[in-house]
Amino acid sequence: MNECEFIEQCPFFNGQLQGDLRKIEAMKQKYCRTNNLNCARYMVAHALGKDHMPKDLFPDQKTIAYSVIAESSLS
Repeated sequence: MNECEFIEQCPFFNGQLQGDLRKIEAMKQKYCRTNNLNCARYMVAHALGKDHMPKDLFPDQKTIAYSVIAESSLS
């Protein structure tokens, strides 16, 4: 798998979300550089467009991503 196509504009990847630096670096490796298909941010961007990604969504918050996508389809 290649790097995520949204990596340049991603607030998570570019340090705009706060958290444990070791955990964030591990998530960057797992989701941004290796397998973006499992990333909650990528799921929302792919389903609804990158403008619909919640700014504070972490890559491992898939339950929230599913809710955002489901709520959008109800509108």
